[in-house]
Amino acid sequence: MSIVTVQLGQCGNQIGFEVFDALFSDSHCTQGLCSKRENEAYRSSCKERFFNEEENGVPIARAVLVDMEPKVINQTLSKAVQSSRWKYGQRSCFCQKQGSGNNWAYGYSVHGPRHEESVMNLIQKEVEKCDSLGGFFIIMSMAGGTGSGLGTFITQNLQDQYSSSLKMNHIIWPYGTGEVIVQNYNSILTLSHLYRSSDALLVHENDAVHKICAKLMNIKQISFNNINQVIAHQLGSVFQPTYSEEGSFHYRRNPLGIVLLYVINRKV
Repeated sequence: MSIVTVQLGQCGNQIGFEVFDALFSDSHCTQGLCSKRENEAYRSSCKERFFNEEENGVPIARAVLVDMEPKVINQTLSKAVQSSRWKYGQRSCFCQKQGSGNNWAYGYSVHGPRHEESVMNLIQKEVEKCDSLGGFFIIMSMAGGTGSGLGTFITQNLQDQYSSSLKMNHIIWPYGTGEVIVQNYNSILTLSHLYRSSDALLVHENDAVHKICAKLMNIKQISFNNINQVIAHQLGSVFQPTYSEEGSFHYRRNPLGIVLLYVINRKV
């Protein structure tokens, strides 16, 4: 089953790139103890989940990129092309020239209704490329206005239009002493709305990931790029193929469903 990723805002697009890059690198790793046949089966399963393939053989991420400013999306597209290993679809992006001003209400109540049709059409086109849709993975931050406000609005629309498909939101919890003065309000509004429209919330705290970089990786000057790479590798370990009960060469078909199953079992 395939997963359609929706990258929202600056944070969502930057992390989304690192996630796809980590997934591709892992699935094409040649150093390991597995046989050639096992590697090919693993690579094929990963590709089915996260990538389409063009005629020239370059994998294309099953993703929709959304931001209200073009800078980050242009940088993300450029980095993917420069990797020369995979890329984003040229018609899978939506951006405007006016941001959300770190205002949840502006992203939710203004940008959401105004651009609903355009964004949902892009998502529908990605869904139509899937032989079997496993669900949606929505990457967003809670501190700003686009990721939190517009991200919440899009999630609600996904719930309305694809009610039978799983929706998992990956949200970045802002630093306790963040630069966005209204981040606490944005976070509360985001969580209160996602509670009713998302099947699961996967949370990374900036403060916790910062400690990993400092104490476990011994990085002296920690950048957002370092933080995003740590998050991406952790997400890769969650979503990469795992064997089913049938044994070797048989991978679980519904990755989002498996994640939710384990979360529910842990709660029980």
